[in-house]
Amino acid sequence: MIQFFGEEGHTIFAVESTSGLNEKTQDKLTWLFDNSPFINEKSIYGNYTGPRCNMVTPWSTNAVEIILNMEVNNVLRIEKYVSENNSLYFDSMLQEKFSKLDQSIFSLNDSPNPVLNIENISEFN
Repeated sequence: MIQFFGEEGHTIFAVESTSGLNEKTQDKLTWLFDNSPFINEKSIYGNYTGPRCNMVTPWSTNAVEIILNMEVNNVLRIEKYVSENNSLYFDSMLQEKFSKLDQSIFSLNDSPNPVLNIENISEFN
């Protein structure tokens, strides 16, 4: 389950957890995210820049560790998404652009390419 904190059109924090976040946990996260309020929506529409779904950022790893130290144990991942209006930097290798933040932002829907059997690498190149 992914829940959101922040202000639509600005910075949004997406929190993936194994279960819903109770009010006490929501209050802790609101405080941690610089008083960014809980958004009680399953989807947020707008143009945002954020990390690619298949890349857990170092920022996320540190945020989850901080949350564990705050005695919140059901959080798996936290990522930050910035409105394109407020984004100064975009790296296509690490980030992607979103028109909607929803429950699938951390899901990779691509299938791997089939395995190729190469007998002669020179001919393949």
